[in-house]
Amino acid sequence: MSHPMLQGKTVIVTGAASGIGAASAAYAAAQGARVIAVDRQEPAQPVGEFMQADLSDKASIDRLVAALPAGANGLANIAGLPPTRPAEAVLAVNLVGLKYLTTQLVPRLADGASIVNLASLAGLGWTAPEAKAAIDASAALDFDGIAGFCRAHGISGARSYFFSKEALIVWTMQNRWTWRERGIRMNAISPGPVQTPILPDFLETLGARAEEDMRTMDRPGRPEDIAPVVAFLLSDGSGWIRGANLPVDGGMFSNVLCEQHGF
Repeated sequence: MSHPMLQGKTVIVTGAASGIGAASAAYAAAQGARVIAVDRQEPAQPVGEFMQADLSDKASIDRLVAALPAGANGLANIAGLPPTRPAEAVLAVNLVGLKYLTTQLVPRLADGASIVNLASLAGLGWTAPEAKAAIDASAALDFDGIAGFCRAHGISGARSYFFSKEALIVWTMQNRWTWRERGIRMNAISPGPVQTPILPDFLETLGARAEEDMRTMDRPGRPEDIAPVVAFLLSDGSGWIRGANLPVDGGMFSNVLCEQHGF
Protein backbone atom coordinates (compact mmCIF):
# COMPACT_ATOMS: atom_id res chain seq x y z
CA MET A 1 0.00 0.00 0.00
CA SER A 2 1.38 3.41 -0.94
CA HIS A 3 1.76 6.07 1.71
CA PRO A 4 0.70 9.72 1.36
CA MET A 5 3.61 11.62 -0.18
CA LEU A 6 4.07 13.98 2.80
CA GLN A 7 3.42 11.49 5.59
CA GLY A 8 5.40 12.41 8.71
CA LYS A 9 6.61 15.74 7.34
CA THR A 10 6.12 19.21 8.82
CA VAL A 11 5.59 21.88 6.18
CA ILE A 12 5.20 25.64 6.50
CA VAL A 13 2.88 27.31 3.99
CA THR A 14 2.74 31.10 3.72
CA GLY A 15 -0.24 32.87 2.18
CA ALA A 16 -2.39 30.04 3.55
CA ALA A 17 -5.56 32.09 4.07
CA SER A 18 -6.70 32.08 0.44
CA GLY A 19 -6.05 31.06 -3.13
CA ILE A 20 -3.08 28.85 -3.97
CA GLY A 21 -1.78 29.00 -0.41
CA ALA A 22 -5.03 27.70 1.05
CA ALA A 23 -5.27 24.95 -1.56
CA SER A 24 -1.65 23.95 -1.00
CA ALA A 25 -2.08 23.81 2.77
CA ALA A 26 -5.18 21.63 2.41
CA TYR A 27 -3.52 19.33 -0.12
CA ALA A 28 -0.39 18.95 2.00
CA ALA A 29 -2.51 18.03 5.01
CA ALA A 30 -4.42 15.48 2.92
CA GLN A 31 -1.05 14.00 1.96
CA GLY A 32 -0.19 13.43 5.59
CA ALA A 33 1.76 16.56 6.48
CA ARG A 34 1.63 18.51 9.68
CA VAL A 35 0.86 21.93 8.24
CA ILE A 36 1.80 25.26 9.78
CA ALA A 37 -0.32 27.86 8.00
CA VAL A 38 1.09 31.40 7.91
CA ASP A 39 -0.80 34.52 6.84
CA ARG A 40 -1.69 38.04 7.94
CA GLN A 41 -5.24 36.91 8.64
CA GLU A 42 -6.55 33.63 9.94
CA PRO A 43 -7.98 31.36 7.22
CA ALA A 44 -11.77 31.03 7.05
CA GLN A 45 -11.21 27.27 6.84
CA PRO A 46 -8.14 26.66 9.01
CA VAL A 47 -5.78 23.83 8.14
CA GLY A 48 -3.23 22.64 10.66
CA GLU A 49 -1.71 25.17 13.04
CA PHE A 50 -2.12 28.88 12.23
CA MET A 51 0.60 31.47 12.86
CA GLN A 52 0.02 35.14 12.10
CA ALA A 53 2.75 37.14 10.37
CA ASP A 54 3.13 40.15 8.11
CA LEU A 55 5.81 39.33 5.55
CA SER A 56 6.28 43.01 4.71
CA ASP A 57 7.59 43.63 8.24
CA LYS A 58 11.03 42.41 9.34
CA ALA A 59 10.13 42.35 13.04
CA SER A 60 7.03 40.27 12.31
CA ILE A 61 9.13 37.76 10.37
CA ASP A 62 11.63 37.60 13.24
CA ARG A 63 8.81 36.78 15.66
CA LEU A 64 7.48 34.13 13.30
CA VAL A 65 10.88 32.46 12.91
CA ALA A 66 11.34 32.38 16.68
CA ALA A 67 7.91 30.77 17.14
CA LEU A 68 8.16 28.16 14.39
CA PRO A 69 9.24 24.68 15.44
CA ALA A 70 12.74 23.58 14.52
CA GLY A 71 13.16 20.72 12.09
CA ALA A 72 10.47 21.52 9.51
CA ASN A 73 10.82 19.50 6.32
CA GLY A 74 9.39 22.03 3.92
CA LEU A 75 8.67 25.71 3.29
CA ALA A 76 6.20 26.80 0.62
CA ASN A 77 6.58 30.54 -0.01
CA ILE A 78 3.18 31.32 -1.50
CA ALA A 79 2.22 34.64 0.11
CA GLY A 80 2.18 37.49 -2.39
CA LEU A 81 0.63 40.81 -3.33
CA PRO A 82 -0.92 41.59 -6.74
CA PRO A 83 0.28 44.26 -9.18
CA THR A 84 -2.46 46.68 -8.14
CA ARG A 85 -0.82 47.22 -4.74
CA PRO A 86 1.86 49.93 -4.20
CA ALA A 87 5.21 48.97 -5.69
CA GLU A 88 7.12 49.14 -2.41
CA ALA A 89 4.62 46.83 -0.71
CA VAL A 90 4.77 44.34 -3.59
CA LEU A 91 8.57 44.13 -3.42
CA ALA A 92 8.50 43.91 0.38
CA VAL A 93 6.24 40.84 0.42
CA ASN A 94 6.97 39.11 -2.89
CA LEU A 95 10.75 39.37 -2.78
CA VAL A 96 12.42 40.94 0.25
CA GLY A 97 10.21 39.34 2.90
CA LEU A 98 10.22 35.98 1.12
CA LYS A 99 14.00 35.90 0.90
CA TYR A 100 14.46 37.11 4.47
CA LEU A 101 12.07 34.50 5.89
CA THR A 102 13.76 31.76 3.90
CA THR A 103 17.33 32.61 4.85
CA GLN A 104 16.37 33.03 8.51
CA LEU A 105 14.61 29.67 8.51
CA VAL A 106 17.22 27.59 6.68
CA PRO A 107 19.37 26.97 9.78
CA ARG A 108 16.25 25.68 11.57
CA LEU A 109 15.03 23.40 8.76
CA ALA A 110 15.66 19.67 8.82
CA ASP A 111 18.38 18.23 6.62
CA GLY A 112 16.83 17.20 3.32
CA ALA A 113 14.18 19.91 3.52
CA SER A 114 12.55 21.41 0.42
CA ILE A 115 11.82 25.08 -0.28
CA VAL A 116 9.20 25.93 -2.91
CA ASN A 117 8.79 29.50 -4.18
CA LEU A 118 5.65 30.59 -5.98
CA ALA A 119 6.87 32.63 -8.94
CA SER A 120 4.75 33.41 -12.00
CA LEU A 121 4.62 33.34 -15.77
CA ALA A 122 4.89 37.13 -15.31
CA GLY A 123 8.54 36.53 -14.38
CA LEU A 124 9.67 35.17 -17.73
CA GLY A 125 11.30 38.53 -18.55
CA TRP A 126 14.29 37.66 -16.34
CA THR A 127 16.08 36.54 -19.51
CA ALA A 128 16.00 40.07 -21.01
CA PRO A 129 19.44 41.72 -20.89
CA GLU A 130 17.93 44.96 -19.58
CA ALA A 131 16.58 43.13 -16.54
CA LYS A 132 19.99 41.99 -15.30
CA ALA A 133 21.20 45.18 -13.62
CA ALA A 134 18.13 45.50 -11.42
CA ILE A 135 18.12 41.80 -10.58
CA ASP A 136 21.80 41.97 -9.65
CA ALA A 137 21.16 45.03 -7.47
CA SER A 138 18.24 43.32 -5.74
CA ALA A 139 20.60 40.71 -4.28
CA ALA A 140 21.56 43.21 -1.58
CA LEU A 141 18.07 44.67 -1.15
CA ASP A 142 16.69 44.91 2.38
CA PHE A 143 13.49 46.37 3.82
CA ASP A 144 14.99 49.82 4.40
CA GLY A 145 16.23 50.13 0.82
CA ILE A 146 13.08 49.30 -1.11
CA ALA A 147 11.94 52.88 -1.80
CA GLY A 148 15.35 53.94 -3.06
CA PHE A 149 15.67 50.79 -5.14
CA CYS A 150 12.33 51.45 -6.84
CA ARG A 151 13.37 55.01 -7.65
CA ALA A 152 16.81 53.98 -8.93
CA HIS A 153 15.45 51.28 -11.23
CA GLY A 154 12.20 52.88 -12.35
CA ILE A 155 10.04 50.25 -10.70
CA SER A 156 6.48 51.46 -10.26
CA GLY A 157 2.96 50.23 -10.87
CA ALA A 158 2.56 46.74 -12.24
CA ARG A 159 6.28 46.55 -13.06
CA SER A 160 6.87 45.83 -9.37
CA TYR A 161 5.03 42.51 -9.65
CA PHE A 162 6.79 41.44 -12.82
CA PHE A 163 10.17 42.39 -11.36
CA SER A 164 9.52 40.62 -8.06
CA LYS A 165 8.87 37.37 -9.93
CA GLU A 166 11.84 37.82 -12.29
CA ALA A 167 14.19 38.32 -9.36
CA LEU A 168 12.63 35.41 -7.46
CA ILE A 169 13.17 33.00 -10.35
CA VAL A 170 16.81 34.05 -10.66
CA TRP A 171 17.34 33.81 -6.89
CA THR A 172 15.89 30.29 -6.93
CA MET A 173 18.25 29.21 -9.70
CA GLN A 174 21.27 30.86 -8.08
CA ASN A 175 20.65 28.93 -4.87
CA ARG A 176 20.32 25.53 -6.54
CA TRP A 177 23.34 24.22 -4.56
CA THR A 178 23.67 26.72 -1.72
CA TRP A 179 22.53 24.25 0.96
CA ARG A 180 23.47 21.07 -0.90
CA GLU A 181 25.70 19.77 1.90
CA ARG A 182 22.59 19.56 4.08
CA GLY A 183 20.45 18.19 1.28
CA ILE A 184 18.23 21.27 1.29
CA ARG A 185 16.91 22.15 -2.16
CA MET A 186 14.92 25.05 -3.58
CA ASN A 187 12.67 25.22 -6.62
CA ALA A 188 10.03 27.54 -8.06
CA ILE A 189 6.63 27.14 -9.68
CA SER A 190 5.35 29.61 -12.28
CA PRO A 191 1.57 29.52 -12.72
CA GLY A 192 -0.18 31.38 -15.48
CA PRO A 193 -3.50 33.14 -14.76
CA VAL A 194 -5.20 31.37 -11.85
CA GLN A 195 -8.76 31.80 -10.62
CA THR A 196 -7.95 33.30 -7.21
CA PRO A 197 -9.19 36.40 -5.37
CA ILE A 198 -6.46 38.47 -7.07
CA LEU A 199 -7.19 37.38 -10.66
CA PRO A 200 -9.36 40.52 -11.25
CA ASP A 201 -6.34 42.61 -10.19
CA PHE A 202 -4.25 41.00 -12.89
CA LEU A 203 -6.91 41.43 -15.55
CA GLU A 204 -7.31 45.09 -14.57
CA THR A 205 -3.56 45.66 -14.72
CA LEU A 206 -2.75 43.75 -17.90
CA GLY A 207 -5.82 44.78 -19.91
CA ALA A 208 -5.72 43.71 -23.56
CA ARG A 209 -2.74 41.43 -22.97
CA ALA A 210 -4.66 39.47 -20.35
CA GLU A 211 -7.70 39.23 -22.62
CA GLU A 212 -5.51 37.77 -25.37
CA ASP A 213 -4.07 35.23 -22.91
CA MET A 214 -7.55 34.24 -21.83
CA ARG A 215 -8.58 33.66 -25.45
CA THR A 216 -5.55 31.44 -25.95
CA MET A 217 -6.19 29.41 -22.80
CA ASP A 218 -9.03 26.91 -22.56
CA ARG A 219 -9.58 28.19 -19.00
CA PRO A 220 -7.72 29.95 -16.21
CA GLY A 221 -5.91 27.72 -13.78
CA ARG A 222 -7.41 26.83 -10.42
CA PRO A 223 -5.63 26.70 -7.07
CA GLU A 224 -6.28 22.96 -7.11
CA ASP A 225 -4.17 22.71 -10.29
CA ILE A 226 -1.15 24.17 -8.52
CA ALA A 227 -1.39 22.58 -5.06
CA PRO A 228 -0.39 19.03 -6.11
CA VAL A 229 2.76 20.38 -7.76
CA VAL A 230 3.66 22.27 -4.59
CA ALA A 231 3.20 19.04 -2.64
CA PHE A 232 5.33 17.07 -5.11
CA LEU A 233 8.18 19.57 -4.83
CA LEU A 234 7.93 19.35 -1.04
CA SER A 235 8.06 15.56 -1.19
CA ASP A 236 11.02 13.18 -1.36
CA GLY A 237 10.02 12.30 -4.91
CA SER A 238 11.43 15.61 -6.13
CA GLY A 239 14.79 15.14 -4.41
CA TRP A 240 16.82 15.39 -7.64
CA ILE A 241 15.12 18.60 -8.80
CA ARG A 242 17.20 21.63 -7.83
CA GLY A 243 16.89 25.23 -8.91
CA ALA A 244 14.08 24.45 -11.35
CA ASN A 245 11.24 26.75 -12.34
CA LEU A 246 8.26 24.60 -13.28
CA PRO A 247 5.58 26.21 -15.48
CA VAL A 248 2.13 25.08 -14.31
CA ASP A 249 0.03 27.09 -16.70
CA GLY A 250 -2.02 24.92 -19.05
CA GLY A 251 0.61 25.33 -21.76
CA MET A 252 0.87 29.13 -21.79
CA PHE A 253 4.66 29.22 -21.34
CA SER A 254 5.13 26.85 -24.27
CA ASN A 255 2.78 29.02 -26.32
CA VAL A 256 4.85 32.13 -25.51
CA LEU A 257 8.12 30.38 -26.42
CA CYS A 258 6.75 29.06 -29.71
CA GLU A 259 5.53 32.54 -30.65
CA GLN A 260 8.84 34.16 -29.64
CA HIS A 261 10.87 31.75 -31.74
CA GLY A 262 8.57 31.49 -34.73
CA PHE A 263 7.32 27.95 -34.29
